[in-house]
Amino acid sequence: MVSVVRQCCSYRTLKRRLPILAWLPQYSFQWLRMDLLAGVTVGLTVVPQALAYAEIAGLPVQYGLYSSFIGCFVYCFLGTSKDITLGPTAIMSLLVASYACHDPVYAVLLAFLCGCIQLTMGILHLGFLVDFISYPVIKGFTSSAALTIGFGQVKNILGLCDIPRQFFREVYYTFHNIAETRVGDLVLGLVCVFLLVLLKMMKNQLPERSGHQPFLNRVCSNIVRFTGTARNAVVVVAASLVAYSFESQDQHVFTLTGKAARGLPPFRLPSFSDSVSNGTVCFTEMLQNFGAGLAVVPLVGFLESIAIAKAFGSANILGSFLSSYPVTGSFGRTAVNSQTGVRSPAGGIATGVVVLLSLAFLTPLFFYIPKAALAAVIICAVSAVFDLRIVAVLWRVKRLDLLPFLASFLGCFWEIQYGILAGIALSGTILFFNIARPEIKISDYGTVIVQLQSGLNFPAVEYVCDQLYQRLLEASPPSSVILDCLHVSSIDYTTVNGLRELIQTFQRKKVCLLFSNFQPKILSILTSAEIEGLRHFDSTEAALRHLHGDDYTHNLEESEEPLLNRHEGFYS
Repeated sequence: MVSVVRQCCSYRTLKRRLPILAWLPQYSFQWLRMDLLAGVTVGLTVVPQALAYAEIAGLPVQYGLYSSFIGCFVYCFLGTSKDITLGPTAIMSLLVASYACHDPVYAVLLAFLCGCIQLTMGILHLGFLVDFISYPVIKGFTSSAALTIGFGQVKNILGLCDIPRQFFREVYYTFHNIAETRVGDLVLGLVCVFLLVLLKMMKNQLPERSGHQPFLNRVCSNIVRFTGTARNAVVVVAASLVAYSFESQDQHVFTLTGKAARGLPPFRLPSFSDSVSNGTVCFTEMLQNFGAGLAVVPLVGFLESIAIAKAFGSANILGSFLSSYPVTGSFGRTAVNSQTGVRSPAGGIATGVVVLLSLAFLTPLFFYIPKAALAAVIICAVSAVFDLRIVAVLWRVKRLDLLPFLASFLGCFWEIQYGILAGIALSGTILFFNIARPEIKISDYGTVIVQLQSGLNFPAVEYVCDQLYQRLLEASPPSSVILDCLHVSSIDYTTVNGLRELIQTFQRKKVCLLFSNFQPKILSILTSAEIEGLRHFDSTEAALRHLHGDDYTHNLEESEEPLLNRHEGFYS
């Protein structure tokens, strides 16, 4: 007992549980300088994004900022990658809008429950569940979500009001009400999109940093690089100044964000009930209203990295005490973090401080942020996620994978959970079909060699036996058979019974059946099962020598064709 406690409290165990102990002893002033630069840069990126993502989630803008700082602090202690940043994302915000009913109480409770589920999955090492969501399903879901989010911002670019959020109704009413477009919002939104794209292109065109550049060139390059990296903040601030100049002249040209709650969020338990106009919604009823969201939201949160599941879970649980909605790793901000040279997860502290300062001092200024500018930020952010090039790749690699991709892509326009489930069901069906119908390679040298090109699991054993019966026993005259089991890595009770029946059938037909290349552990299982008539050889060549003598295999080896490539065919 003492040794167990000592092992649990050892420094090695603590480093595994608290990754900060692994990098903190080697922390240096150079690391601090780089982390501060990266953290502030990411902070300038996350603040305008958080305001925009709160709009996607259907929540007041301050909830985007409430969700943006706690993950930075938690990941500093529990994170294993220096680059990853936790916070609100466009896709997670879309899920919150779908399952939280645009109600902050529901959104905060969803963060708490998702955090508990994610933490439990991390502790129990249930990350293998995410492995059953294939890449085509993920790409179908993310592309559909990006298109939904991007088109959902068209109404803000056009300055339209009272547009439904359901995708198909949103498309219809956007075009139906397009005559009500506000020119000021349209012009500002398009200019913001243009500037965001231009700044990104200028940043990408810069040469790599070099100490041999003239001082003035180096300064200009750094200014352009910083402006391009923090382009979201630059564009939103510029748009806000334009809006303020018009508002100060009492000219209401743009649709503005409006008032936001001032100050930091209170630290309190998430509410387990919700007050509505006609009474109170109890916790059980709230769970029922979440429905599939309690499965979809935690799983989507894991798609970036199951390895940091405990960090996700802890961030969501702690965040719910500070009015956060569910967060996950952000690919875009992670890229910014990496490109600006972050050296450790401590860069997240600087990011969190920038968000806290924004909440403490800048919330009155959020009133003047035009919704069109935030819409431009969102559209540019999700444009990188929408990737239909995957269709051409799937067509070249495996056309059958287009089915789960299209099922997920099209289904998510209707309901997110149905799209994901349809994609998983189709990809699972394809996977199980390949397991149940393995490819069989048959080579005829007088003696027939049957080579299984994949494993032999219980869904496949009856199919393999039927193929042998049909193709070999019904031949005239039947040939001796060698079953090469090189690729069989595991078997079960159904497989053992199937092999026993196969041997008995061949014995009744007086046809020789030999086995070769069983792995030692498989052979041990078959031996313990006491299968009568099982004859095994370490190699196919040894089995051939047993049947035909040494001269037969010697002649085969001297022939121009390889042993297993003559008179062969594939069956599946």
